[in-house]
Amino acid sequence: MDINESVFAFKLYELEEQYGKLQCRVRVCEEGGRDKIHSELQKAEDEFEENTLLLKEKVKSCRSGAVAKLSQAQLDYRQKIEEMKKQLVKDVHSDDSSPEEDEKEAGMLYAEFAMDFATLSVQQALISALRALDSRKSAVDEKKGETEECRK
Repeated sequence: MDINESVFAFKLYELEEQYGKLQCRVRVCEEGGRDKIHSELQKAEDEFEENTLLLKEKVKSCRSGAVAKLSQAQLDYRQKIEEMKKQLVKDVHSDDSSPEEDEKEAGMLYAEFAMDFATLSVQQALISALRALDSRKSAVDEKKGETEECRK
């Protein structure tokens, strides 16, 4: 099956596009100056905000209750993570560190978590896609079996 014929073609394209941005932006920013980092950060935050607004709109206007619930779960996750990020600075504090060091440590810790979570999300996406494809193929195979039985 060609990727263009895949039921997941568009989602795979979106995933690949986001991974490409992540990879490119991190590499460029690791080698670039603070101005470049701030510019890329602003772009990423703008894209994230736009995506959040689209999710909120989907929750409000979606005709499918299932899609609305899944979209709301994404929004709830984002809110919970924002709350946790604020708490991280306090949680990493030690008597030997300054508030600036705590903030840097919390930022690095969260970045590692976010990348680990992205990896887990890709694994979950793979399992979900394979289960959906298996279910779909099973239904097609059952239908073929019924058709072959009718021909006999």
